[in-house]
Amino acid sequence: MMPLSSERTPVPPDAMKIPLSAPDITQAEIDAVTAVLRTPHLSLGPELGAFEAELAAYHQVRNAIAVSSGTAGLHLSLLVLGIGPGDEVIIPSFAFIAVANAVLQVGATPVFADIDPVTLNLDPAAVEAAVTLRTRALLVVHTFGVPANMAALQSIAHRYGLKIVEDACEAIGAVVGDGITRRPVGSFGDLAVLGFYPNKQMTTGEGGAVLANSPPHAARLRSLRNQGRVAGAGWLDHGEPGFNYRLSELACALGRAQFARIEEMLACRQAAAERYNDMLSKMNGLELPPTNLPNLRISWFVYVVRLPEKMNRDRIQAALAARGIATGRYFAPIHLQLAWRSRRSGAVPLPVTESIAHRTLALPFFNRITSHQQQEVCAALFNLVAEQG
Repeated sequence: MMPLSSERTPVPPDAMKIPLSAPDITQAEIDAVTAVLRTPHLSLGPELGAFEAELAAYHQVRNAIAVSSGTAGLHLSLLVLGIGPGDEVIIPSFAFIAVANAVLQVGATPVFADIDPVTLNLDPAAVEAAVTLRTRALLVVHTFGVPANMAALQSIAHRYGLKIVEDACEAIGAVVGDGITRRPVGSFGDLAVLGFYPNKQMTTGEGGAVLANSPPHAARLRSLRNQGRVAGAGWLDHGEPGFNYRLSELACALGRAQFARIEEMLACRQAAAERYNDMLSKMNGLELPPTNLPNLRISWFVYVVRLPEKMNRDRIQAALAARGIATGRYFAPIHLQLAWRSRRSGAVPLPVTESIAHRTLALPFFNRITSHQQQEVCAALFNLVAEQG
């Protein structure tokens, strides 16, 4: 049997026969983008307004403001909510580094709180323990498309007078509740952010959006994303310093064509997750992602398994890569990364984050992954785990 330290020549990431992710682009998307190129409107045109209206209606909020990335959306959300120097924002460390970077961008201090061992979202008890007199906001990530415990987090925010920003960049289409209580993720916070990078459930290439119920918040978001321009005034009239966080008409047209298929794409991902569950359920020691959580609909962003504690995740990942199978380390804890180690003044313990993070392995997962591809992934993983066991 081949050892884990395989002598096969490493396969470059772009040459993987089974990629970690892949956008789902059809002729409808190609036609939509091509149609925009035949118009004089490549920025701030009708596709932008239509895309924003569709996003707002789907999420049951009054406004959606399209921006150049989810990271830009986080930055603007904190600015609009008045978060700045001297303020603390509670965030997870088990997340993409943009959540911490955005807090720093506005001059505030990120405070890491531990996560729930099942959902991998912020643990409400850990959040409440992290609240200080300087805490101004919670930045709640719906990790891997699993809705966070918004009822508990909203209760904490209410008790301490805190703002909530939902990072729903991984969770478009996720739902909390059922029947008349049914609410989409992104409709709970003061503001919420979506992301449309190519590895997401749907894509605009690069792009994101901020969801806002407050008209003043929405107006300021639209101004800030467009260099602080004053609505209804001239192109060279600026009410405050802003940013070029606009999303192009091409991206919006692509997003609209993708969004028209959102339920179909979510169903494809749900089916792929269920196939993985069936194939991997008998593998000893492997922890699978949560599935049938009560009163929640997961929007499957990635499929992440947890290896047994004794396994060497990096060796397994390298051996899969040698077989042409791409995997991912979701997530390397932010507080342990080189860029953040010097910033850990007053750090609190994060035992759940640190225990889980070094065991997680994201398997190839995208809208059109085939059962055959999944079988190949699972067979390779089974052999490698058996070797280490």
